[in-house]
Amino acid sequence: MPTDCISYQESGYFVPLMNDYLDQKEHLQSLYNRFPTLENFKEQIEEKESNYLNSNREVLFSVLSKQYASIAISDLTSKNINDLKESNTFTVTTGHQLNLFTGPLYFLYKIISTINLTNELKVAYPDKNFVPIYWMATEDHDFDEINYFKFKGKKLQWDRASAGPVGRFSTEGLSEVLMQFQSELGLGKNAEELKNLFEDAYLKHNNLANATRFLADQLFGSHGLVILDADDAALKKLFIPYVKEELLHQISHKKVAETAEVLSDYKIQVNPREINLFYIEDHFRERIILEDTIYAVNNTEIKFTAQELFEELDNNPEKFSPNVIMRPLYQEVILPNLCYIGGGGELAYWLELKSFFDASNITFPALLLRNSVLLATEKQAKKADKLELKWSDLFLKQFELQEKIVRKASDFTLDFSEQKAFLEAQFAKLKEMAQLTDPSFIGAVNAQETKQLKGLNTLEKRLIKAEKKQHADQLNRIIELQDELFPKHSLQERSANFSEFYLENGTELIEKLVKVLKPLDNRFEVVVI
Repeated sequence: MPTDCISYQESGYFVPLMNDYLDQKEHLQSLYNRFPTLENFKEQIEEKESNYLNSNREVLFSVLSKQYASIAISDLTSKNINDLKESNTFTVTTGHQLNLFTGPLYFLYKIISTINLTNELKVAYPDKNFVPIYWMATEDHDFDEINYFKFKGKKLQWDRASAGPVGRFSTEGLSEVLMQFQSELGLGKNAEELKNLFEDAYLKHNNLANATRFLADQLFGSHGLVILDADDAALKKLFIPYVKEELLHQISHKKVAETAEVLSDYKIQVNPREINLFYIEDHFRERIILEDTIYAVNNTEIKFTAQELFEELDNNPEKFSPNVIMRPLYQEVILPNLCYIGGGGELAYWLELKSFFDASNITFPALLLRNSVLLATEKQAKKADKLELKWSDLFLKQFELQEKIVRKASDFTLDFSEQKAFLEAQFAKLKEMAQLTDPSFIGAVNAQETKQLKGLNTLEKRLIKAEKKQHADQLNRIIELQDELFPKHSLQERSANFSEFYLENGTELIEKLVKVLKPLDNRFEVVVI
């Protein structure tokens, strides 16, 4: 069976906005800079070169050196961090929450897409350097979204009180999750590896940011991944002019609201606030609100005059945290970045931001939809082969798949299209006759046509239902396979954790994914392991 069966658009799992973006529909082209192709990166590089402050490179290098000081890193990651000081070095970035033990599988696909794109760019533009960046969402405060992972359908959850930016959370209490995980893992070399990986990440590091950095480095450090925690005073200092502009003029709200009108036919991913900034301390992260001439911190007693707030910003820039609207701008200010790689929901909100970037005079990155993958075992692949299924069949809705199989397996045709067409042709002639004789009969003819077609549809459905009973054994085996690959009729990558597949395959899982995933191909990969 081929392993590259279906485009994202054909898979049925992407929203209309993403399908139209991938098809480069004309009405969306004003919402992005350049569509990600190898050729288009030439101009993207030139624009970023002219727009990025090289003085930011030393700050970036210094921050990363400090953040990596406590862990041993690969020669390639070390080289990449050093290369960031050079004016011919650019980044490709993906961002992700600090999900416990990486969370869903697509964490891997985001990062591998990022690594592989930098490798492709190096081949196309050998005089430049390209560094894959994982931007940790350390300032998020939605703990309930990240405090668990699923292993073989079982939810392993970290229960604790939560407040403030998650990257600063102590890892205390995760020994209990490790005990649960260990009891589910069983025995074996890879089981021991996974246990040690969890223990070394979460029980030997003091906060969630450090634990996640260690974990991601263990998985991808050999491929040169550089992991950044932007919750840092030195990096925030570079962003001060844009924070002041936001506080004074609320440009983001005006520009994003205008763009939302262009996207009115789609589901809007995020709606801007008047001020798209939070004020943060270790134990809270709350919105900054302008009340007349006073800046208040929501749900607190903290208030500032404009002058006091700007003094606070100059003295403590780390206390100002961008929200989902401002964070992309922050990223592109501090990084020499060419491309952002994310899922459909992420790219949907990036498409709201182009005019805001233009008003801020910051280069808008190319937007690339991350690789999506269906992992199948050799046993499942053989089962699909035996059942004469193509991979694209398994992406169908379950009722569609059943009908397709039944129609194919039946000894006689279950498609009444020919009969319906014949019936419609006959009624078309009857309508002509009625028009020539007594037009008042048209209504009666239409009613009769509807009744007859409804009867044929009912017969067709009854025949299909009867045939399903005839082929029940085959259908049950097919549905069982589809349920394994698409748990709860959803994508495997949105729920299963990498450990489930690492348990059987070890490091070969990641190496195979790195080998086969092609980030610019825009297709849903099926990888047999």
